[in-house]
Amino acid sequence: MKTIFSVSTLRAWPLSAAAVFALRPLRLCAPLLVGVLSAAAAPLAAPDVPASSTQTKEVRPMLKEGAPAPDFTAITTDGSTVKLSDCRGKLVVLYFYPKDDTPGCTKEACNFRDNHGEFEKLGAVVWGVSVDDQPSHKKFTEKYSLPFPLIVDATKEISRKYGALNEERGVAGRITYLIGKDGKVAKAYATVKPDVHAQELLEEIRKH
Repeated sequence: MKTIFSVSTLRAWPLSAAAVFALRPLRLCAPLLVGVLSAAAAPLAAPDVPASSTQTKEVRPMLKEGAPAPDFTAITTDGSTVKLSDCRGKLVVLYFYPKDDTPGCTKEACNFRDNHGEFEKLGAVVWGVSVDDQPSHKKFTEKYSLPFPLIVDATKEISRKYGALNEERGVAGRITYLIGKDGKVAKAYATVKPDVHAQELLEEIRKH
């Protein structure tokens, strides 16, 4: 037969002074033990995270047609400096691309190369822009005999100003602007087919 003990049963039993003294430490430690167990069971607080680390970087949209093209000064393939505002009075093809000497970017650059004479006849300037450094641009230019400057945007500021920068990947997207003689965006191309883009631009330039 099982003997069931309860608190009332224990209280009914006479305890010797020695037994009471022996149980006293357990009674004193009980609140401390309860506190430790409660703390362990409580959910851990989320660590403080700086606000800046949880915020996404601002993604600038593409410039709209008719908007002023942001001016910039930059180094090009051969180390010379160009300034956009110096081209006022000319049409400027400003094409952004992800990376030198990659398949899509090579197709696009060679398409501009093969049609560069037509751009010159129409008085249009062609500039390519990526976040690659000058040595990379120089190697790419020499490998494919590119006859137009590639702009160094290592700081990514030009790409960011023009809404071309892919913040997640850290490279420029494949977009193009045709900048008018007045320094404003005449046409913006959010979608580009690398191997026929030059012809597309030539058609547009002939309208101006």
